[in-house]
Amino acid sequence: MPPRRSKTVAQPEPALPPMTSGPPQAEAAGILTINLAAIAANYRALAHRVLPAECSAVVKADGYGCGLAQVTHALAAAGCKTFFVAHLEEARGVREFAPGAAIYVLNGFPTGTGPAFAEIAARPVINSAVELAEWDQFVASSGWRGGMALHVDTGMNRLGLSITEAAAIAPRIHRGNHGITLVMSHFACSEQPAHPLNTEQIQAFREIRTLYRGIPASLANSSGIFLSPAAHCDMVRPGAALYGVNPTPLQPNPMQPVIDLKARVLQIRDVPRDATVGYDATWTAKRDTLIAVIAAGYADGFIRAAAATAAEPGRQVIVGGERCSIVGRISMDLFAVDVTDLPQGVLHRGDYATLIGGDLTIDEAAIQAGTIGYELLTNLGRRFHRIWVEHEAG
Repeated sequence: MPPRRSKTVAQPEPALPPMTSGPPQAEAAGILTINLAAIAANYRALAHRVLPAECSAVVKADGYGCGLAQVTHALAAAGCKTFFVAHLEEARGVREFAPGAAIYVLNGFPTGTGPAFAEIAARPVINSAVELAEWDQFVASSGWRGGMALHVDTGMNRLGLSITEAAAIAPRIHRGNHGITLVMSHFACSEQPAHPLNTEQIQAFREIRTLYRGIPASLANSSGIFLSPAAHCDMVRPGAALYGVNPTPLQPNPMQPVIDLKARVLQIRDVPRDATVGYDATWTAKRDTLIAVIAAGYADGFIRAAAATAAEPGRQVIVGGERCSIVGRISMDLFAVDVTDLPQGVLHRGDYATLIGGDLTIDEAAIQAGTIGYELLTNLGRRFHRIWVEHEAG
């Protein structure tokens, strides 16, 4: 039986994805709230910024940890018509909630996966001459005409055909059924606006576009959108910015915050002066200290790095409405916070600490942890009670 054509994927309006998941709130370590309205608003803001170019959406890694089904549904409703994922299985998830969308699979065309691509009308991003040959063989044997993207490496030195290879392949666009629906590349340093490689990549990709005239082209990721209109080409591919990560790290964040993460206070206890807290006794109380033990740890994506020591305080969370420092090691399921200076009686067992949210942004939380917002988002734990909301932040 020949593979199904892309026209067969049109389906009735997909069912709404679930709006809660994980353990019941009473049993969970904490609550992760994801604002889909903020994601949609971020998408619309970026789409407006790049007009007349198309704004697609990168939803790999479970929608950057925010829920592939829920994020896809919200973005499709906001007008997104093109999605990028890393793996074929993610493409299946997108197809369920965006039946008419174009879906590109960034990690390429694994050997023997042609029928699976055809089944869901997904398009591989071809990253090498070997993949292109295998794709052509599949197309020739199956008659599939779903299309693919051609990835050209302009300076990342990761995936992609070399500029020389791309130039050699370019004459195929003059043949019928050449199959290339997009030519793309990827910035290496777009979060650093003054980095000279940005200009070099824009120029290199401009030259590639002239060879593939008439084929839509895409270069800019989230931060690339804010470099220059010259980077917008025909399509941009925001990812982290959709989920509230600042695409302009040296300037105020133009995106709305998306997530709010709270974890439960399990116990409040006294620690006498000169006693230690946590594994390896890395933190010693310099005074009689009141600590709150919080039900989250590195198994929940609350990264162990940047823990407190006797010489250097740890990162902060919000407890009782105030910023309080983490003390001692972050363990698999727990960490401790110094709450000595909170007003007496303001904090109780069962209350929540804010790990991300309010004025403690995803970017600040990442910096304190010695990482980036991308890593925090994509490692958000499954032991939290998840709630997706669809209202603008008040």
